[in-house]
Amino acid sequence: MTEKVKKAYRLAFALAIFTIAYNIIEGLVSIYFGVSDESLTLFGFGVDSLIEVISGIGIALMIIRIRTSGAEHRSTFEKNALRITGIAFYILVAGLLISAGNNLFIGHKPETTFWGVVISALSIVVMFILVLIKLRVGKILNSAAIIADAHCTRVCIYMSVVLLLSSVIFELTGIGWIDIIGTLGLAWFSFSEGRECFEKAKTETHCSCHKP
Repeated sequence: MTEKVKKAYRLAFALAIFTIAYNIIEGLVSIYFGVSDESLTLFGFGVDSLIEVISGIGIALMIIRIRTSGAEHRSTFEKNALRITGIAFYILVAGLLISAGNNLFIGHKPETTFWGVVISALSIVVMFILVLIKLRVGKILNSAAIIADAHCTRVCIYMSVVLLLSSVIFELTGIGWIDIIGTLGLAWFSFSEGRECFEKAKTETHCSCHKP
């Protein structure tokens, strides 16, 4: 193994750890402001980020396994992590749909979506950079699994865009159902991620998350 390859593996693992840490912080902050500002879209975004932590741990272990054995076939732990993540996404979808329906019925709207704008804008920048670096590392290592993980990170960008648009539009208009539309958008992407997790757990097919 050349020094360039060793550095690439170290970088890939560092990116995985950074992604886990970032999702934890982003999730907790989003949930806090989602509750305090009564923004269901921001709250759902935060829960999704915490669910992504489970997947991130599986990715970190995958990188260690590929580096030590070279095998890109998933371990039993990784498959179980995918199933748990998939179940969590489906539970999130159900919660978002029920909450969105309730908010529509009672005419609820957020107090503000300012922090939704800030958090989503930051997330778009961070995740875009992560995608570029992960793709570069994956190509250096010629690893389909790492490249696939980079594509999956794009879904986080899509969800951040949904949060950003709904937050900006609400701040400009004050229309309550905009937050509900944003919530439904997150629910769709969460459902797609959950389905993807179960598909990957059943097969050795790599992620196609960039095609929601």
